[in-house]
Amino acid sequence: MVLKTRQVPKPQNSKLQNPKPRNSKPEKSIASNPAAPSLKERLAQKRKAAQLRKEITNIAVFAVFFAVAVGLPLAIVGGVKIAVAAIIGVMTLVLSFKYPRLALWGFLIYLPFGGTITYTIGNSPLLQLAKDGLYLPALFGMVQYCKREKLPILIPKSLMPAIVILLFFCMLTLLCANGYQEVFGDPDEKPFAMGILGLKVLLGYLPLIVCAYYLIRNKADLLFLTRLTTVLAIVCCGLGFVQYLLLLTGQCEGTRFEEGADLFKATLDARCFVGGALVYSPQQNIIRLPGTFVAPWQWGWFLIANSFLVFPSAFNEPKFYWRIAGYVGLGLIFVLAVVSGQRIALALVPVAIVLLLLFTGQIVNFKRFIPVAVVLGVTLTGAALNNMATIQERTTSFIVRWNASPPQDFIVGQFQWALRENLFFGNGLGRATNSARALGDTELVETYYPKLMYEIGVWGTLAFLAVVTVLTFLCFKAYRSVRDRSLRGYGSAFWLFVLFISYNTYYYPLDVDPVAVYYWFFAGVVLKLPEIEKLVQRELEQESAAQPPAKTAAKGKMTRRSNPRQRGKPKARQTKRQVAIVHSQNG
Repeated sequence: MVLKTRQVPKPQNSKLQNPKPRNSKPEKSIASNPAAPSLKERLAQKRKAAQLRKEITNIAVFAVFFAVAVGLPLAIVGGVKIAVAAIIGVMTLVLSFKYPRLALWGFLIYLPFGGTITYTIGNSPLLQLAKDGLYLPALFGMVQYCKREKLPILIPKSLMPAIVILLFFCMLTLLCANGYQEVFGDPDEKPFAMGILGLKVLLGYLPLIVCAYYLIRNKADLLFLTRLTTVLAIVCCGLGFVQYLLLLTGQCEGTRFEEGADLFKATLDARCFVGGALVYSPQQNIIRLPGTFVAPWQWGWFLIANSFLVFPSAFNEPKFYWRIAGYVGLGLIFVLAVVSGQRIALALVPVAIVLLLLFTGQIVNFKRFIPVAVVLGVTLTGAALNNMATIQERTTSFIVRWNASPPQDFIVGQFQWALRENLFFGNGLGRATNSARALGDTELVETYYPKLMYEIGVWGTLAFLAVVTVLTFLCFKAYRSVRDRSLRGYGSAFWLFVLFISYNTYYYPLDVDPVAVYYWFFAGVVLKLPEIEKLVQRELEQESAAQPPAKTAAKGKMTRRSNPRQRGKPKARQTKRQVAIVHSQNG
């Protein structure tokens, strides 16, 4: 007797019935392809773009008509140049109020060219304040943005107590010193207006901390800032080098044909190509070039500041060609520190670069440091050998100046002189500020903290020291909390710049451009680095979470195929019901 058995059905598995060849690519998951925007979303985007275009057009038309209405009367009274400057200024004000972010970028771009633009159009005190036409509307717009988005304005909050104490002593000086002079002093002077201007010079750019904090939204903005800084440094150094060549070849006379004391004075009559006043008397071995700035010493501090700010682009920039641009920028800064005749830049630029190499750890990064060191070393050595007379002249000038008036003795003497003055209230805000000399008599004080002691007294100076100390500590905490090596490289270089300027007392770079802007702005950038790192980590997590599951399945298949024990077609398992039917039929 032949027993008939019921055939067990195969499991309904399409993959087992129609196995794919091993070399076939896994199918893309539907979830991996982002859904195309719907018709409603596309229409909404078009309406938004059209509304934005209409808004920009209306603002531009209003700005042009208002600027022309202001400029035409000025063209009749003051000439074409004044009218053009007024038209551009009014348009800038209107657009800066509406678009504060673009105004801040424009402010940073205009800053190193302000001296050149001022003396190209005409030497007017209003033109020297033109950059504030970008800064103040941008600051107002940024405050309105924070209120609209309900974001904190007072950043960082830990700095607020020190700022309040400093403002208290400044108001005390303004009322008791400047106010007293206003009532009982020389009627030809304007001490109270001088005090307002002195307060603006002292703390006017402090809100740039907040502006920088909200301007730099992510790592892309940070890279744009550092690249922009590098490009500006290269362009300004290139223009400064052209200025030097024009003087060297005699196409610009400089001060070489002056007589007596005029051979050693920087004058606007000797202006050449860009910038403002300069001294060029090669027969007396003296040269002081202003670069693109108003005065030579401002150009020297621009070179010193950019040795800190361009350094991260040379070693932390992810793009190779931008790293090359950083190397070129550092090389040009070093060359201009030599040929411009700025002793302070000649002394501090090499020291700053060496300190940055040691502090940031780039000196042990042989893959990047050794090629750069070799290329820059060969280039600079070749330039030095071809210009040995210039190098010897600058070095001799530096040594003679140091021996004639050692900086440490000069600083101590300035402190001793300041301590003999009014110690509590000071002599009044603005009384040692060069930009306030049009409002009354001012004292020339060439060191920063003795200048503060002369203006706002000992207690006010201690309050300012408290502000910069707290700010330096907060920046240190912010950059040390960053774990990303690239971001930490940017933070360490910017923090060293903040640290150096906070306690530097030789001359007064915090009073004038560009250091007065760069100091507060890059402090805000350092404070934003932890938030940028969190945003980068969040983006990486979102990218990893958005990985399509098909890739994971494909990896699992490849794992099974790579294991020889798991090769072959998998066997189909029988269920308990199927086994029971088979046994009943066989029984």
